[in-house]
Amino acid sequence: MADHTPVNSQITDAVTQSNVKVLGEAPAQSMALIYQTMAHSISLAMENAQQAQGGLQQIGNAVTSSAITMIMNAAKQFEKG
Repeated sequence: MADHTPVNSQITDAVTQSNVKVLGEAPAQSMALIYQTMAHSISLAMENAQQAQGGLQQIGNAVTSSAITMIMNAAKQFEKG
């Protein structure tokens, strides 16, 4: 409690308690922000992995289709010739 100030002691106590509360909550809030940032980064990494996997699946489907077409064309040429 502040002594000998021109301001009412109840006001200085209220301000001091507010400041102490802010300082007390700061570590928890900073850790919460770190956890949120980490969760967001991980979710972006998972999204990128899913997109890459989907792209590779499309490439695989195209290669399979092309290979089947080549096999069918080879079979037709074998029958003709």
